[in-house]
Amino acid sequence: MLNEYILIVDDDRDIRNMLGIYLENEGYKFIKCDNADTAMDILKKYKITLILLDIMMPGIDGIEACIKIRQSNKMPIIFMSAKAEDMDIIQGLPAGGDDYGTKPFNPIQMMSRIKAQIRRYKQYNESNFDISKSMIHYEDLEINIKSRQVWVNGKEVRLTSKEYEILELLVQNKGTILSVQQIYENVWREEFYCSENTVMMHIANLRNKLRNEVNTEGYIKTVWGRGYKI
Repeated sequence: MLNEYILIVDDDRDIRNMLGIYLENEGYKFIKCDNADTAMDILKKYKITLILLDIMMPGIDGIEACIKIRQSNKMPIIFMSAKAEDMDIIQGLPAGGDDYGTKPFNPIQMMSRIKAQIRRYKQYNESNFDISKSMIHYEDLEINIKSRQVWVNGKEVRLTSKEYEILELLVQNKGTILSVQQIYENVWREEFYCSENTVMMHIANLRNKLRNEVNTEGYIKTVWGRGYKI
């Protein structure tokens, strides 16, 4: 399981993509889906720290989905709705929603709402957080999954968001060979299609940054014809 994600649930592809751009610009990881049933499956597989939930969707609507989610999950839920649906928002908050944003979104306001909800949620749960669980150690490599910082032999290594996510994925699955498709779909969270060069380029850059006097291979091993592992 990877670190933490924001889940975007909206049947409008343009809204999902727009929110993804906002979140990526702020350094957040996210998963997108277009219906509540898929969202429920995602909640079983990933650690979700906040949900952006559209109210008006075909099938299970946002309010009904919120009620189901609240049966077993406590992460913040921000409803998304057109201004004409304010009554649905008011009804939805007692169902378990924490806040709402209206379409079209003001990017600054929406990100402020997201950050505020995540901050409150983490502060509330901080007393149960064991800081040792946020650190991963492998040989001379150290990773803080909470701050997304990486050190090699005590020296901090600056990684891009995608480089970091590839590294964490490989370390969290230490000893397991991950195919290029598995890496791409976990990190980019999109269907794999002719994306080998994208993954290979990021791994090459990652290896260069992780190299030091002790480990000239940069920790990541290539298993020819199968994928990569640490």
